[in-house]
Amino acid sequence: MKSGPPSSTHLHAHRAGDSSHGHFIEGRDPRVLGWSLALTMGFAVVELIAGLWSNSLALVSDAGHMATDSTALGLALLAQIIAKRPPSATKSFGFGRVEALAAFINGLAMLAVVAWIGIEAAKRFSNPSAVQGEAVLMVASIGLVINLVVAWLLSHDKDSVNTRAALVHVMGDLLGSLAALIAGAVIYFTGWMPIDPLLSVFVSLLILRSTFQVLRQSYHFLMKGVPEHIDYLQVGADLAAVKGVLSVHDLHVWEMTPGQPALIGHVEIRELQEWPAVLHDIKTMLLEKHGIDHITVQAEVPASEKKQ
Repeated sequence: MKSGPPSSTHLHAHRAGDSSHGHFIEGRDPRVLGWSLALTMGFAVVELIAGLWSNSLALVSDAGHMATDSTALGLALLAQIIAKRPPSATKSFGFGRVEALAAFINGLAMLAVVAWIGIEAAKRFSNPSAVQGEAVLMVASIGLVINLVVAWLLSHDKDSVNTRAALVHVMGDLLGSLAALIAGAVIYFTGWMPIDPLLSVFVSLLILRSTFQVLRQSYHFLMKGVPEHIDYLQVGADLAAVKGVLSVHDLHVWEMTPGQPALIGHVEIRELQEWPAVLHDIKTMLLEKHGIDHITVQAEVPASEKKQ
């Protein structure tokens, strides 16, 4: 009896000899991001109210950081849930790339926040405003503790570029809370108001470096760049050196999901009968030397052999 058309599940299934990983992300616990989101969002509201009441740019900017962090963590949580979905009939590579997309959006959002803080700080330098140092000191101390807890929670997921992007936001808030704490102390004990916008600018500059790094990593992944730990030219040379391989062309190396490199390419061999043994050697070499498990290689014979 003739079977019906293959289903999406069967088409995406891996058999013996295929790569060992799936096209979706497993093992991520959404509770880490969930708790981080709840803590960050809750205190952002508290800090914003306190910042407006005390007239502190350091507190308001830190509240802005935390509000952006809430969005970042919300995107990260959503992306993490989506990335667990298996491949479908319309998304044959799965949804693992969603995490990198969320990380890229978070990075752009952080740039916008830094720009806003810089503009507000410039206004404060030209037109200083009175700040209630004692209120700033108290709220910033609580914010510092909250950010330390959230950073500790997120640091347990080091494999996800998406979570690392959210962690960059939280580290920015951690620095923001520390700056607000120092600003509150200086204003309370000395009355020197320019410290408030000055430290806001300093924190923003520190955040830029980490933000650019996240943007670079997520952009590289979204553009299907060669994984940073893999030497593309060396992979090509090692393939060409496999016994029975005459030449290599149309070679591509990228990441299916973060940390899972894949390779496709064409190789020329003398005779198709040699292909099973050559393919076995290619798979062994790529896995052992370069850590590439997901491999799709097409065998070809030289043009002169095809005409015979």
